[in-house]
Amino acid sequence: MPENLRLLARKLGIATEFCDAGLCKKNYGVSDATLRLIASKLGYPCGTEKEAAASVERFDDRRYTEVLAPIYVCREDNVTFDIVLSAEQQIGKVTVLDANNACQELKIEQNDNLEERTIDNVRLCKIQYAVITPLTPGYYKINVRIGNKIYKSKLAVAPQYCYQAVEAGRRLWGYAVQLYAVRSKHNWGVGDFTDLAELARICARCGAGIIGLNPLNVLCHDFPENASPYQSISRLFLNPIYIDVEQVPEFSAADKQLIEGLLADIRAGELVQYNKVYPLKVKMLEKCYKRFCEQPEHGRLEAFRQFCREQGEELDKLALFQTLYESESPKVWGGWKAWPQQYLSPQASGIVDFAEAHAERIGFFKFMQFEAARQFAEAKKVVDELGLEIGFYRDLAVGVGKDSAELWGNSGMFIPDVGAGAPPDAFFPCGQKWGLGAFSPQMLKEMGYEPLIKILRANMKNAGALRIDHVMSLMRLFLIPDNMDEGTYVSYDFADMLNIVALESHLNKCMIVGESIGNVPDGFIDALCSRNIYSLSILWAERADAGWGGFFAPYDYPANAFVSVGTHDMAPLKMWWFGYDIELASSLGMIGCEEDKRNAYHKRETDRGLLLSALDAAGVWPEDRPRQGNYIYGEGYPEGIEEAVHRFVARSSCPVVLVQLEDFLHVQKQQNLPGTDRDKYPNWRLRLPVALEDLESDPAFVRNVAAIKKER
Repeated sequence: MPENLRLLARKLGIATEFCDAGLCKKNYGVSDATLRLIASKLGYPCGTEKEAAASVERFDDRRYTEVLAPIYVCREDNVTFDIVLSAEQQIGKVTVLDANNACQELKIEQNDNLEERTIDNVRLCKIQYAVITPLTPGYYKINVRIGNKIYKSKLAVAPQYCYQAVEAGRRLWGYAVQLYAVRSKHNWGVGDFTDLAELARICARCGAGIIGLNPLNVLCHDFPENASPYQSISRLFLNPIYIDVEQVPEFSAADKQLIEGLLADIRAGELVQYNKVYPLKVKMLEKCYKRFCEQPEHGRLEAFRQFCREQGEELDKLALFQTLYESESPKVWGGWKAWPQQYLSPQASGIVDFAEAHAERIGFFKFMQFEAARQFAEAKKVVDELGLEIGFYRDLAVGVGKDSAELWGNSGMFIPDVGAGAPPDAFFPCGQKWGLGAFSPQMLKEMGYEPLIKILRANMKNAGALRIDHVMSLMRLFLIPDNMDEGTYVSYDFADMLNIVALESHLNKCMIVGESIGNVPDGFIDALCSRNIYSLSILWAERADAGWGGFFAPYDYPANAFVSVGTHDMAPLKMWWFGYDIELASSLGMIGCEEDKRNAYHKRETDRGLLLSALDAAGVWPEDRPRQGNYIYGEGYPEGIEEAVHRFVARSSCPVVLVQLEDFLHVQKQQNLPGTDRDKYPNWRLRLPVALEDLESDPAFVRNVAAIKKER
């Protein structure tokens, strides 16, 4: 590998080699072509050694081109900033403005470290200062006087720890729910915010304190079958499909009568019919919006205006993007990048005229966000009234779809022509190409982390805890060029990212949980733990010998984790027991040959025996349903095993246990089969078999709740 290319990659945080997370660790070298492409997409061309050398020099010079950095992110126990001065300059008074614009002069002290660089024959010094004046966690505007000039920057002061909602020693439990999957007698074939409020009431009656939710972010309006909650068009706003249309004040009983027959069809069946339910909701909401606009001045209209003012430019961009997409998708194929030149960004030449011509439609898309936010807030009020200790536990997706409002609205923030994915690991030995947009590390810092801050705040809204999907992305993200299969890791400023997360957690009073299944760097979990960020633990991963040995006893589980039996990407307990997931993977060509399939079944038989032994050792079988045998294939499903398994994980020292209703209710299909689209498997569509109104009288539900409450 050419030396300047290697040096540039190191400075940009592009890994020249990496190790996978497979059962047998394998090291990978990264090709020069991949390094050159990713470096160039980060803004540093390196097609030749001379070009790479020039990029290295430009990278080294960049901090010396400005007196102050765009932002300084620090912990409250070590607040520092650096400043670039020429030899004849001296620093003067330093002041900060807090969030309330209160001004305070800072006492500072120069640190010993001093760096120098000569640019255009001018010797420049970069000097670091420590802030002696105590500053409470928050965001500040920092002003530094040098001579007769004042230079400005931002200062983010983070607490040492993320917010802690659970008192030491408390052992809570609750449900992990795919909201779209919730079945009720009132909803329109897809779970909604009214169902969410009812779930909170069920939690309170059961003694549960948390409801884990899939990402609730807005998806593609024009293609409702693109239903993955992890492929949103904006992580700043909600999916209108969760609006309970019957609770919109402008909806009428006459509207309901006109669609009763259609509702009966949509409510039938085991799958969410996105291509029917979403257009129906939109049609009814359009009627509501027309009435909303035709009414004389009223309180809801002013509340709507206030909502639009608060959401500001980001809501403007989302509604404009959705209106443009609706207009252009019948004409061109290929998403927003295939639109005419005058529409390719919010600043493009044709945008103002388009917005004026389509003001009513843009207003409608804003109205849907207004109503979704109102109904979600109403569900949160129920949580608060009931006193649930954590309440809603939201999920922040690792990235955003490339054909999205986020990329269209701020494409310079994202690395072009690459997508986020994952290298091989124990669960996905071929790796994964997610194709999600990824922030540029340099641009993220250049913008003072504002895009990240906005996303964190939006997803902490109404939440007592936030799950950060693929939390390793705070440190590094595996990027794969769009036109290649090979990828590599690109690093972010881990200290800055952790501090921003901790600060937003503190300001929003929201616990942080990091999903860390996959290729986890050494020491990473300890770094999260040191900041009071919880990890996620699952029964299937709490085993010896990288998943080949016995199941750990409950008292060996990590004390700083949220624990569950599985996830939405894994087979529910009954499906796992019978090996239906193996048969499914084989039928779809995801298992290479018959021998691999036989080996998978043999391992599953061994795993079943190991699970039975662990449950025996823990003594968690129901008294009226003791274990009856070894249950080799053909002997059926052990009566009471789901109760035993839930009691087993509930006995752990983990502060929070999350249970999936699919396990309670003996569901034999999984919500999502990674590596497939809906042409092969109905991902993100499976509805729960029992309606909310019948849940608390369902025998399996009653028995499983009782089993958990024996331990919690």
